[in-house]
Amino acid sequence: MKVALIQTSLFWEKPEENRVHFENIIDSIAESVDIIVLPEMFTTGFTMNPYDIAESMEGSTVAWLKSTAIRKCSAITGSIIIKENGSYFNRLLFVLPSGKVEIYDKRHLFALAGENNVYTAGKSKLIVNYKGFKICPLICYDLRFPVFSRNIENYDLLLYVANWPTVRISAWDALLKARAIENQCFVIGLNRLGQDHNNHQYNGHSQSIDLLGNYLLEPTEEAGYFIVDLDKNELLLSRQKLDFLSDRDSFSLLE
Repeated sequence: MKVALIQTSLFWEKPEENRVHFENIIDSIAESVDIIVLPEMFTTGFTMNPYDIAESMEGSTVAWLKSTAIRKCSAITGSIIIKENGSYFNRLLFVLPSGKVEIYDKRHLFALAGENNVYTAGKSKLIVNYKGFKICPLICYDLRFPVFSRNIENYDLLLYVANWPTVRISAWDALLKARAIENQCFVIGLNRLGQDHNNHQYNGHSQSIDLLGNYLLEPTEEAGYFIVDLDKNELLLSRQKLDFLSDRDSFSLLE
């Protein structure tokens, strides 16, 4: 499976400008890919002011994601701000090439920035079955919580989209590698670049890691798109040789 990671700066609270920007990058990808990955809140940046910029599931960005997935014959994923039933969600959309939309609402809201005061937390994980891969997409702060992300579904790829600041980038690097090793899966982490309206700096470090903690894509601070090729057969062979998942603890999450 070929996955394209788009690492770039964002236009603050300007959905249309961000959609045009990402469309230009997507159209520059010469080879066919199976998934295109965009950052957390890719139309706005990580804002705590959703009131005038939140969209509905019938809004422009969802329509753009659907048309892009169909046009490029590729799944596309990233999170945006959605308003639904009077509540705001940091919602990841995983759009299949057919235009079908799978959703995941961010479970762990970043209290340090007040995200928990503005947005409503999700309650469950999403596992997407796509092209022979079981994919678990999560969002930024979720990375710090290994119990929620624990591989009890035998997923193959753990995918994080983020706005993770430079000042804590060492934690991002360490935790992504830990999630790959402990869950015996591929991990992809896609982060943004640039500076936001709150003067937070972002240096990317988007990367891909195999189940042994080896880099398939080393952390990079460059702008652009990066393609990683994931081989499920290699994953399964490694799991057979080192069957650590069979010894995992059983548990259940309580609300």
